[in-house]
Amino acid sequence: MAELTPKKENPNLLLGRFELGKLLGHGTFAKVHHARNIKTGEGVAIKIINKEKILKGGLVSHIKREISILRRVRHPNIVQLFEVMATKTKIYFVMEFVRGGELFNKVAKGRLKEEVARKYFQQLVSAVEFCHARGVFHRDIKPENLLLDEDGNLKVSDFGLSAVSDQIRQDGLFHTFCGTPAYVAPEVLARKGYDGAKVDIWSCGVVLFVLMAGYLPFHDRNVMAMYKKIYRGEFRCPRWFSPELTRLLCGLLDTNPQTRISIPEIMENRWFKKGFKQIKFYVEDDRVCSFDDKLQFHDGGGDDDLATSDSEVEIRRKNSHNHNASLPRPASLNAFDIISFSQGFDLSGLFEEKGDEARFVSSAPVSKIISKLEEVAQLVSFTVRKKDCRVSLEGSREGVKGPLTIAAEIFELTPSLVVVEVKKKGGDKAEYDRFCNSELRPALENLVKEESASSSHHSTHIDSELHQRTFSDSALNILSDSESLYRRQDLPEVEKTSIRKHGESIFEIS
Repeated sequence: MAELTPKKENPNLLLGRFELGKLLGHGTFAKVHHARNIKTGEGVAIKIINKEKILKGGLVSHIKREISILRRVRHPNIVQLFEVMATKTKIYFVMEFVRGGELFNKVAKGRLKEEVARKYFQQLVSAVEFCHARGVFHRDIKPENLLLDEDGNLKVSDFGLSAVSDQIRQDGLFHTFCGTPAYVAPEVLARKGYDGAKVDIWSCGVVLFVLMAGYLPFHDRNVMAMYKKIYRGEFRCPRWFSPELTRLLCGLLDTNPQTRISIPEIMENRWFKKGFKQIKFYVEDDRVCSFDDKLQFHDGGGDDDLATSDSEVEIRRKNSHNHNASLPRPASLNAFDIISFSQGFDLSGLFEEKGDEARFVSSAPVSKIISKLEEVAQLVSFTVRKKDCRVSLEGSREGVKGPLTIAAEIFELTPSLVVVEVKKKGGDKAEYDRFCNSELRPALENLVKEESASSSHHSTHIDSELHQRTFSDSALNILSDSESLYRRQDLPEVEKTSIRKHGESIFEIS
């Protein structure tokens, strides 16, 4: 009888979940591999970072900042961060795999057609505007950091040199000298402080010139000579540039940041507006989704609702109740889940910033809880999205950190009790606190009281205790800004290297 040989472990299997493929690139502190999620078959890119090198290089704070930044800027034209994992010696960032490669490789073959260049520029400006609205400034925009997916859509990557408004000094400016020589703005070269938004706009202008011309507007073999050209704004547009495009580029590459064109002005420019469509998207299960996805959606307020008749509202409510009646059973909590509710056992803070989370216990049916959440959303004109036992509420007002977004998920505790977990997924903490205290908490407390009164003959002293603790101060103070993405976590990019002909990214501690 043949001896049974032990099964050899796959050496390319990472933490039992990802099968590592070919090397996509490498730098001083990390290397990036293509990988496959063995459970879903999804292709991803995994950045593998050497912990020892990061610690020696003093880059821990940079990694943390980049994770924090990417939590703010989930957008269809920005590379997504899915998960962060770690062992004793390595940190792994699981990110979106963008199949089309760098935009640089496309433009290196020659200048692009005007409509193609315009599409890429529109997508770039949309992503940059989204970042700036959330107080994030990239500071290293160039074709090497712009990727293309299989559908030809642009994705901004590499936020390693990016900064947030919190880093601005008392004079209202940034002072760190960084960027890539050919794309850096003249005020950065002057080293007297600069506006992060204006610097990004300059770099977008250089990118647009490169896409349309096939070469750099400021170029010289001698770097110092090139810096002088940038500082003086010495460039010429080729003859095939239209007058509209030339005027736009002169606004983008204005050496005076005070008079340089702004993002709103760019988006109102005639050349830019041709064929431009604002991107509509939302975040579901911590993934950026388009409205083409077949998820139930309705608006909790707004002009459309104001124009809706009473009969239509009643039909909508009936349809909503019919949908709720067929809801699947909520996921059950096991002992480990319940233990993890304790702050002492919550390890998410090792990889993410702490935020806002609350839980409450109810004997109300799942459909009734969801209906109550929809009522609250309608009162404050929030958008509601539902999927199984999860509800997402999104405000319409844009804050520095984006619109207030709250996720509620219902879990089964016992056959007669459920736990509702509420988390802030985005937006300002102060706004979240106001919403919870004035709208969400009172509504859910009332629901608990209603259920408690209607089923009092079934209640036990344990149920009473649970109800009294619902949404208590201690529950509201279980902080964990745990966007599930960051439990699965966003991927940072530690080093900012640009391995290309037009110079490497420069980073200098201010």
